[in-house]
This record gives sequence, C-alpha cells and structure tokens, in this order.
Amino acid sequence: MSTRKRKLPLASKAKADDLINRGTGKRLQQAIASQEGGDVDAVKTPNELCSPYFLTGSMKRVRLGQDFYDQPCVNLAKAFLGKVLVRRHADGVELRGRVVETEAYLGGEDKASHSAGGKRTERNMAMFMKPGTIYVYPIYGIYLCMNISSQGEGAAVLLRSLEPLQGQAVMRGLRAAKRREGARALKDKELCNGPSKLCQALDIQRRFDRRDLVTDAEVWFERDPEEAGAGAQDVVSAPRVGVESHGEWATKPLRFYLRGHPCVSVINRDAERRTQPDLHLNTYDV
Repeated sequence: MSTRKRKLPLASKAKADDLINRGTGKRLQQAIASQEGGDVDAVKTPNELCSPYFLTGSMKRVRLGQDFYDQPCVNLAKAFLGKVLVRRHADGVELRGRVVETEAYLGGEDKASHSAGGKRTERNMAMFMKPGTIYVYPIYGIYLCMNISSQGEGAAVLLRSLEPLQGQAVMRGLRAAKRREGARALKDKELCNGPSKLCQALDIQRRFDRRDLVTDAEVWFERDPEEAGAGAQDVVSAPRVGVESHGEWATKPLRFYLRGHPCVSVINRDAERRTQPDLHLNTYDV
C-alpha cells in the first residue's frame, strides 16, 4: 500500500477563501491545506485540534464564572492577562489563545469610550449589560473588535492580543482569507497580535455581540492549568492605542500587557522604563 502523502492542487484564492469562511471539519482542513501548499495530511483534523474539556487532576481546565467578570474594569483588564479565550466550532474544533494585552474603557467619564457621557445606543448596549457580556463592534466597516463588560456603568475591557495555543493551522487559514493573494505566511506570534487580528484568527463574529461568556457554548474563557499568575512587576501599564484625540484620556495608563511577550501588539518603552522588571520574570517562547 502506498504511503505517499496526498496532495491538493492549489485552489484559486476565491475558492480557498470561500471554503475557509464556510467550511468546518474536513472542508476547513482542505482549505487550509490549499492555502499552505497542498499537504492535506499535515493539517490536523478537528478531533486532533479539540482537546477534552473535562480533564483530570491538576490539568483540569476551569471555565471562568460570573464572579471573575464581576469586578471593576481596571481590575478585570489586568485579571484577563494569562487567561485563555476558547472558540468552539459546531464540529468540535476548539481554538485557544492566551490573553497577553488588554485595554480598559471606564464608561461615562472616559472620553475615549464608546459609552462616554453615559450614551447608550443600539451599537454599544452590551457595555451596559451584566459583567461578562460580549461587546463586538466593527471598525473601518470590515474588521471586528471584541470587548467584555465589567462592573461600572458602560465599562468594558478590549482584548488587544493573544498568544496562540491551539489550532494555529486553522487560525492561519482564517487570517489568510482576509489577506491579499501571495502574502507571506504568518508566524504564530503574528496570528493574534491585534484586536481585529484575534477576531479573525478565532472566528469571532458579529453575532456574538451581547452573548454571555458564562453560559455560551461557542466562546468562553478558561483558567490556564499552567498559569502561574502574572505578578505586578510582570505587567506593563501604558496609554491606550488609537485614542490620541481624546485629550487627557489619551495619556492615561489603561493598557496592560505582559512584559517581554512577543505577541504584544505595541511595545511602549517609556512605560516599561517606569516599571522595572521582576528578576524572576518568566520568559516566553512563541
């Protein structure tokens, strides 16, 4: 019996993009193979990508409950660092990424927030719902960003960057569908290093807006079984990105990231100099 690996002819970008956007399971596997050079067997199947949710002993993953989300916005933004975002598809494929960068938006008083002045709209309603509610909004008409509501009227945390942990081949295929034909292959650290990039890579869709992370079957957060906990010296506090037009609120240190992590979207050297690193800081290899 022949042991030669099966090859796929390279599909047109339009066809591959369509498969990635609509396909799950074997269809998605084939689309990724087409994008990456045609080796179907080199792409993991859904069963290989999906690890059991109920594990035993010290390796058991713990889904975060209501108590975790029900805390002040700045506290929640810091608490998210090191936690794992999980996106589960209908066929069982689970994509996972560890949070390494967040931003806090404090509600009515925060001039850079969508809820500044206490304004409620159809778009930002999730920011006023119970802590742990997903707020997904579009930017530039084509990209999405994911936020989570916290304590405080209209307050929410923006997810800025993740470290890919599981399902990188699928993430790469989803990102490729949004990139120009012939673009270079993305490194793992580039898959989720931005708020819109992580939504593309984990297939976070507009329909997730106003969903409850405590009970949702398609997206949730877990406590990483290997998480040691980020110490205060491991976290950098810096001004938020893209809010330069909002006066004093543009300079407030409401962005938080893990020092030295390669998946952080924007490094702020001035902010890092103001906080000296812990001598026992963990190193990261992505």
